[in-house]
Amino acid sequence: MACQNLVDEFGRTIKYLRMSVTDRCDLRCNYCMGEAMQFMPRRELLDLDELVQVADAFIARGVNKIRLTGGEPLVRAVTLPLIDELGTRLGTRAGEPGLDELTMTTNATNLARHATRIAAAGVKRLNVSLDTRDAEKFRALTNRDMLDRVLAGIDAALDAGIRIKLNTVALADTNREEIPELTAWAHGKGMDITFIEVMPLGDIVAERSDQFLSLETVRQDLEARYTLNASSHVSGGPARYWDVPETGGRIGFISPISHNFCASCNRVRVTAKGELFPCLGHGELTDLRAAVRGDAPQSALDVALDRAMKTKPERHHFQIAKGAQPTLARHMSVTGG
Repeated sequence: MACQNLVDEFGRTIKYLRMSVTDRCDLRCNYCMGEAMQFMPRRELLDLDELVQVADAFIARGVNKIRLTGGEPLVRAVTLPLIDELGTRLGTRAGEPGLDELTMTTNATNLARHATRIAAAGVKRLNVSLDTRDAEKFRALTNRDMLDRVLAGIDAALDAGIRIKLNTVALADTNREEIPELTAWAHGKGMDITFIEVMPLGDIVAERSDQFLSLETVRQDLEARYTLNASSHVSGGPARYWDVPETGGRIGFISPISHNFCASCNRVRVTAKGELFPCLGHGELTDLRAAVRGDAPQSALDVALDRAMKTKPERHHFQIAKGAQPTLARHMSVTGG
């Protein structure tokens, strides 16, 4: 019998799990991590069976959407069999709880090889991280020459029938001028695009105050070219959406700095080694790996999930200022995007 839903101390029901499968990535985006990033030892990561156990514990408590994240999920071999297994949780099974959606965030560098299998498992939608289509800027931003692989991965996923939403970090020093054209390109391929403010997570070489671009400024730039009509669309995440009649597409804004969205937060994050973070912007964690590796993992996971609900804060307190230390030393790639 399913247990009761997960509800935090502020009455928010948790329906959405972002599960990281790795902190590793084959890109080195300069707002995210450094070239010499120290990754978790592989022996510390949850294995396939443990990842499935954790996912099932959340599903039993009412979570109906799981997004696999990283790092870059497709650099770890366990990701594809995990997608296959969690795909069997889509829908209900003999009255048991199930998933309404299984999805993933990826940088698409390895997507061309795996898009058909991912679609066959029941994944209908992917988020693809892409901040520029300019090859030189892409190389400078990511420290890798992989733009062609990313674009090929996007095309392969679209050909496999998977809907794609682009996630684009708005960067004052990189892509501000490109944003209207990137929007037109995405909408021309039938993709929505969401713009995200850079977040102060993890120590990096670059100065985040130089990178930060308010989405209020992005919106003004877009309105100089397009009409933006407020959309009723909701995706289960923090984005607010706008329809663009000139392109027939949709734009999302995720603005953790300029427009806090915590009041409606319905999600938690689990790292690849089983640390449950109820909030991206806080350091409180609950160790699910200890629970899943104990003598009674199902009951221990239930207790751990209840405990975590009591630690989810009302909101984060991200700030970006010249010379300021990051809000948290933990990198975004550790927690999962």
